[in-house]
Amino acid sequence: MRVYSTLTKTKEPFQTVRPGEVGIYLCGPTVYKSPHIGHMVGPVIFDVVKRYLVFKGFRVTWVVNITDVEDKLIEASVRLGATVEELARKYSAEYLEVLRDMGVDQVDHFPRATDHISGIVEMCATLMEKGFAYAVGGNLYFDVSKDEDYGRLSRRKLDDQEVGLRDLEGKGKRNPADFALWKSVKAGEPGWDAPWGRGRPGWHIECSAMAMKLLGESFDIHGGGMDLLFPHHENEIAQSECASGKVLARYWMHNGLTRIKTKLASGEWADEKMSGSIGNVVSARDLLTTHGPEVMRYFLLSTHYRSPIEFTEKSLSDAAKGYASLARALDRGDRVNGGQAVAGDMKVGLDAAVPMQARLIGLGAEFVAAMDDDFNTAGAIAALHQMASELNKAPETGELVAATAFVRGWGRTVLGLFQFAAGKPGGDDELAGKLMSLIIELRADARKNKNYAVADQIRKGLEGAGVTLEDRAGETEWRRK
Repeated sequence: MRVYSTLTKTKEPFQTVRPGEVGIYLCGPTVYKSPHIGHMVGPVIFDVVKRYLVFKGFRVTWVVNITDVEDKLIEASVRLGATVEELARKYSAEYLEVLRDMGVDQVDHFPRATDHISGIVEMCATLMEKGFAYAVGGNLYFDVSKDEDYGRLSRRKLDDQEVGLRDLEGKGKRNPADFALWKSVKAGEPGWDAPWGRGRPGWHIECSAMAMKLLGESFDIHGGGMDLLFPHHENEIAQSECASGKVLARYWMHNGLTRIKTKLASGEWADEKMSGSIGNVVSARDLLTTHGPEVMRYFLLSTHYRSPIEFTEKSLSDAAKGYASLARALDRGDRVNGGQAVAGDMKVGLDAAVPMQARLIGLGAEFVAAMDDDFNTAGAIAALHQMASELNKAPETGELVAATAFVRGWGRTVLGLFQFAAGKPGGDDELAGKLMSLIIELRADARKNKNYAVADQIRKGLEGAGVTLEDRAGETEWRRK
């Protein structure tokens, strides 16, 4: 296995801190609003990363934090007339619900910043004792000039650090790039007691304290979106390694950002990062309702995690078609299995002496090679489609059932696909069944009379209504998406 680390900008052999164990920390959301699809990218990717590492035999601990005290959350509470705790509770629940519905079920810990205040205060005190932090008016700052390696993740020189930083967060700082470890409390804000004054933690120190508490002073993988590389992850490295004297994470994995076309005031369209601050976000819940979790998961995994995800109607439509082609191939094996879904099993005993089964075994090796190459899910999905092509050519015999178990096993166990039951062929509503029989008959007549435009119009119209047609030998089945 080789993993690309943003810190070194190279693919490196995967070697763990502790033999046979992997610790992963992924930066989660600040819970001040409903989750959008951009919030799902990291969790889906790292859900697959953990699944694959477990498949490879590692014992994996995966942590995703929830930031429940931070500037944006406080600002939202004032604007909405609710307490910080109320907003955090509401949007945390929404976030966790969407993760569950997306099939992200591999997370071991969801720590909340407010549950780790004592550890944060302790870490701040350590940085003060070692001369890396100083207090001014109840605020505590990290002195970046004391860290000789500061800027090595983002490749920024200290003189350039003002660019991209948040507000200076108070006066009395020694350097413009110094960042807040602890902020003095203002009226109406949540606060905790500390030796240098009552206040609340800075954003960066929260993640460091939670990661080190749950995974140790050194762990294997730290992940997040490219937008967190600076200043958040740069500052995490600085404060953590200055406090402990140890390397925080061996591999820094940053996923590409979701991009969407936004209409400008001039009337022109621009390809921009999906961001709450811009206001061009798309609700995760709405997308799940419209497209379903399987298609959304397939969509997010169809691009290599380091590349931007282009969010367009066409890309979603292509994902729906791609996923449907895999599902149809698996359906053949399920039918031969008496209508019961074949359980996924990559270890099913395929016979290398049988040509089709030998080809599947080879494609399984290609799947592994793709995942070994920096968790290339796009390459793994390509191998999955080649497997599906073999299923489509296979005769409907017992051999197909075993092959279906093999293919479904790779998709479900590693990629987390095929977790949810597909729509029942023919549906389960009597009236809908009669109406669909009539529509299918009209479409068949149109095709018989070579009126393909009408036949295609019927199919597309049904797809828009959430109904998929599947043409088989001598019949057409339909199912709700």
